[in-house]
Amino acid sequence: MNTKHTGKQTITFANPPSIAGHACVVGPKEGEGPLRNSFDYISEDSFFGEKSWEKAESHMAKQAFSMAADKAHIPPSDIQYAFGGDLLNQCVATSFAMRDSDVPFFGLYGACSTMAESLALASMTIDGGFADTVAAVTSSHFCSAERQFRFPLEYGGQRPPTAQWTVTGSGAVILTAEGNGPYVTHVTPGKIVDAGIADANNMGAAMAPAAYDTLRTHFEDLHLSPSDYDLVVTGDLGLIGSEILTDFFRRDGVELAPFHNDCGLLIFSRDKQDVHAGASGCGCAASVLAGYLLNGMREGRWRRILFAATGALMSTTTSQQGESIPGVCCAVAISDTK
Repeated sequence: MNTKHTGKQTITFANPPSIAGHACVVGPKEGEGPLRNSFDYISEDSFFGEKSWEKAESHMAKQAFSMAADKAHIPPSDIQYAFGGDLLNQCVATSFAMRDSDVPFFGLYGACSTMAESLALASMTIDGGFADTVAAVTSSHFCSAERQFRFPLEYGGQRPPTAQWTVTGSGAVILTAEGNGPYVTHVTPGKIVDAGIADANNMGAAMAPAAYDTLRTHFEDLHLSPSDYDLVVTGDLGLIGSEILTDFFRRDGVELAPFHNDCGLLIFSRDKQDVHAGASGCGCAASVLAGYLLNGMREGRWRRILFAATGALMSTTTSQQGESIPGVCCAVAISDTK
């Protein structure tokens, strides 16, 4: 009998996995922001001592994974599987980071939703009885992403007000079958939703409909409302996407805004740092979760959060061909109790 599938598309874990360790590594700009004290390591050099931005991104992911394992007091050799991904072609940042780890690896691409996707699949692997210790790793780098998706930095292109700044950062989480929490209690995988937005400089508008679809489904499947969580945090809708999301819920007669925040609005100061509509990139939600959010739960700031990372499923090829930008959102419920 299927007892874990709840409602339309939510998974309720019979034995919620415990978050044993988590760590985040970021670049200099992120270290100047309001979440500075929540990061495990801040580099003064965007190259992280490497010869290229792509190598720097792999360095971040490798360091975050190692630090998370250390904080969990688990040797990397004892980790049975790792799920991870990034924004680069063939997910090379994460695969190169993990190539010497001796850990079986699943490479993922969910764009900026990858941290939630990897966390969801890692949790399902543990609850399904296929492993006792699993890692989730995600990263992005401003410079490597700009080179791949937009223009070389030397071009000096103008960014419209709707544009978001790709975070240079990586987050890693170690999950175990037993532990003292926090615990992953539910997962709502999202469907691909395409609102017809084709502007690659307006990611928030492209992803907001997917966030709305997943969150609404999560609440309906579990007969919950936003007020049942201390915090509903998306990533990374930025300013524009967050306003669209809260407006969608308001039309349903649901006030999301009092309980909602967005990783893309948390990691930078829009008043002091030139990031326009906020932050984006796989590393944004990953570093905010592995630092600020999970640290806050351990400190008792929140007892129950809903982490809903969103991704724009585009490529340079599809954008050049005039395709719209489909979005996807995966929601992960994290609680201090089972």
